[in-house]
Amino acid sequence: MELEFLGTNAGTPSLQRNVTSMALRMFEERRTFWLFDCGEGTQHQILRSSLKLSKLEHIWITHLHGDHIFGLPGLMSSRSNQGGTTPLTVFGPPGLKSFLETSLNISQSRMEYEWTVVEHEGGMIYEDDEVKVESLKLEHRIDSYGYRVVEKDKAGSLDLKRLATYGLKPGPAYGRLKRGESIDLGNGKQLHPADVLGAPKRGRIVTILGDTRPCSNIIELAQNADLLVHEATFMHDLQITAHNYYHSTALQAAEAAQLANAKELVLTHFSSRYKDMEQLQPLLVEAKNVFQNTLLAEEFSSIPVKRN
Repeated sequence: MELEFLGTNAGTPSLQRNVTSMALRMFEERRTFWLFDCGEGTQHQILRSSLKLSKLEHIWITHLHGDHIFGLPGLMSSRSNQGGTTPLTVFGPPGLKSFLETSLNISQSRMEYEWTVVEHEGGMIYEDDEVKVESLKLEHRIDSYGYRVVEKDKAGSLDLKRLATYGLKPGPAYGRLKRGESIDLGNGKQLHPADVLGAPKRGRIVTILGDTRPCSNIIELAQNADLLVHEATFMHDLQITAHNYYHSTALQAAEAAQLANAKELVLTHFSSRYKDMEQLQPLLVEAKNVFQNTLLAEEFSSIPVKRN
């Protein structure tokens, strides 16, 4: 599991950075990736990456400002032309369905796959056997949401040496034990998973926030997160500007990470006034003074989600 940044600019694209989008790559876990936000030009960014739209499973929209959704109709249409045949689900705030249906219908876009829009106003909005996703409203000029992706704990590794002492060879029995099922050894005894499985692997937590001013729901969503992605539109010398435009500073993002006991913080959604990575360094220094384990998001950079 790793997070790849496809756009890190706020509001409008620049020559150095595209507007917001990031991909949660889960090829080992699910053989798919999820997309968070889809600003204009996101499909061009994907073409420059190793991602394939045919592997896109879900899209999660934080809010309906243009720099977070204007790339959606084009990307969804192109997915059909790039071998995408599996269903696609798009999650986001109320109004998202109308936006997509209107733009795709008027443009007579032909979709060769089933697509669904799930509008929500927060809460537990998705769960399957491997992962669950919770969302809470943040504090922005329009309704904006953060997402907390929680990977479920996985069974520990099989102890092959112990299995050999029971005369078991690789096969269906291994799979049943991994699934938590006991097996009959054929001598009147049963072998239980606890006898041959190591400690469970703790599921990882990724928190991805939409645009927001500091608020209590950030702390709840980011509690004990292994990776927190937080907007940092401005340096703290512009905190009044940030407040008036419903955004956060790098310092405020670091304070949130510290309060939430997050393990790693990634700053993104930078104002165009900071032209390049060199000009963004003061934001990193500002955040690191409060929360040392902080990184700046860069276009096409991939950050692994570690089990801390």
